[in-house]
Amino acid sequence: MTATVTVTVPATSAGSRSSVVLASLMLGTFTTGSAELLPVGLLPMIAADLGVSVAAAGTLVGAFALGLAVGGPLLTALTIRVDRRRVLVGSLVLFAVLVVSPAVVPHFGWYVVARMGAGALQGVFLAAAFTTATAVVPPARSGRAVSVVIAGFAFSTLVGLPLGVVLGSALGWRAALLAVGGSALLTALVVQVVGPPLPGSGRMRMAQLREALSSRVLAMLGLTLVIFAAPAAVMTYLVPVLERVIGLSSASATAVLVGYGAACVVGSFLGGRWADSGAARALVVATIGLTASFVLLYTARSQPLIAIVAIVSWAVLSSSAPPSVQHRTVSLAGAGGALAASLPASAASAGIAVGSTASGIAYAASGPAAVIVTGALIAFVAVALAVATRRLRPPADKNHDQTCDRTCLADSASPAAPRTDHVLAC
Repeated sequence: MTATVTVTVPATSAGSRSSVVLASLMLGTFTTGSAELLPVGLLPMIAADLGVSVAAAGTLVGAFALGLAVGGPLLTALTIRVDRRRVLVGSLVLFAVLVVSPAVVPHFGWYVVARMGAGALQGVFLAAAFTTATAVVPPARSGRAVSVVIAGFAFSTLVGLPLGVVLGSALGWRAALLAVGGSALLTALVVQVVGPPLPGSGRMRMAQLREALSSRVLAMLGLTLVIFAAPAAVMTYLVPVLERVIGLSSASATAVLVGYGAACVVGSFLGGRWADSGAARALVVATIGLTASFVLLYTARSQPLIAIVAIVSWAVLSSSAPPSVQHRTVSLAGAGGALAASLPASAASAGIAVGSTASGIAYAASGPAAVIVTGALIAFVAVALAVATRRLRPPADKNHDQTCDRTCLADSASPAAPRTDHVLAC
């Protein structure tokens, strides 16, 4: 017979340790996000060096998204019993290998395959990162914890991509890949040192799978797809919109893009607080605000200052939604939360593809101003879905009030996940 000893960490110590853990996870999303975006800034160089067209090289972007959408959930299911720290470290190490490999084996076909594999590994990393983040904070701060992890992607847009382009332009695209791969290995070491051991969810049961793919969760994934499709529809062609519709110079357009990235960082952190205060309500507000921003952008497209305000508002509102989406999806999955943790990222990838495709058709038919209308129409659909899904409740008690949105995420993310002071004591 063994005795169980519970060690309680002082609140100040636990708070400090949790901040370090969250920072390491944000570094992970910054690194994987930078790797995801890197080909966007180096496509002509990659295409010329590997002997393919720029259009063909563009499939590298889609390959990563496909890997994330399909491979992420599969790898998450296969690793559900594994300690979360091991999953985090292992996925980062393998991610580094796949990111660097095209620099060693410069064949375009292999590059596409490696990008698909890297996308899948990013998906399983995200699922483990969200579970870990919500396990090292009190339930009332779980939305903010998720927002810190997601903020790494905003920083990758603001800082990672420009640095990668500068490095690639100076030393070649292979050097940029090596740098990102090195960053992934360094991040893996940091997570190994500061990350707490966190048990997996045990053997996957059919009941968990049913909960993860329940109608409640699928409805949230539909909302997620549309929420990401709306901004992607305009963001894909934002430079032509800025220059040809609003009438900005190239230098001014670049400055707006930097401001857009900074606004996304702000929105990511605000989104965490809004998720903790009521995730369902936050999604309704965000989608309404996003729709209004697109309408304002279109109606004020000949007035640059107002148009820029609309773009900044759109950036803040769209980047505030992911913490609430993750919050709601995992809580609505109940016992299947650990499996559902990677699904929002898959839905987001699909949404980006849908939004960019729809706006591409509109652009070809009617010019760059049409992509704003496309984004507004999709955002209007998002409002309807956000309102329709607001009353969805987790399976344990469908009569829960809205406070469940603020407390269920961490407990449902991993049935075996211990609370803060237990995790940080390990």
